[in-house]
Amino acid sequence: MSYAPFMAGGRPPDLENYRGATMTDVVGPGMRLLLVGINPGLWSAAVDAPFARPGNRFWPAMFRAGLTSRPVDASRGLDPADRQDLLGRGVGITNLVGHATARAAELRHTELREGGTRLERTVGEWRPAVVAVLGLTAYRTAFGRRSATAGEQTEPLAGALLWVLPNPSGLNAHETVESLAAGYRQVAEAAGVPGMPANP
Repeated sequence: MSYAPFMAGGRPPDLENYRGATMTDVVGPGMRLLLVGINPGLWSAAVDAPFARPGNRFWPAMFRAGLTSRPVDASRGLDPADRQDLLGRGVGITNLVGHATARAAELRHTELREGGTRLERTVGEWRPAVVAVLGLTAYRTAFGRRSATAGEQTEPLAGALLWVLPNPSGLNAHETVESLAAGYRQVAEAAGVPGMPANP
């Protein structure tokens, strides 16, 4: 699972070595919901797992929403059983921009716009029912929708219903695990993700 050696304390060494590296998407046949991050962080690129940096609220919110069957710790890589758990539920994960940076704010507008085109191709290939972009500012830039607001968008993306939800990074202080989980559950229900518990 781990793609990088770890220092004492559980941190991959030399994270700067992963600047520009890519990460494997979690995608497969039968996807109902595709969750879209902005781009991999250096830690995620080092371990080849989405939202892997400790403290990111993505995985706790996913569990709280009922989209994973157990708590997931992706800090050393995504366990194959957890990957299969997601795909078996029809849930996939990708990014607008494929290469890693220390912070999403380092991305140029042109990279985000190219990422919007990349995402449209990915959606056209895998045909999820719902796409949820996790980051309003990145969505506005990628698709040229300067006045877009969070929630369901009026125009679909390559035939999929399109939503925009908050980014789960700890830098987004306005959100909590609970508020993020509520959004994830909403898009999962819109996508018809099977096996959602009544009260996760």
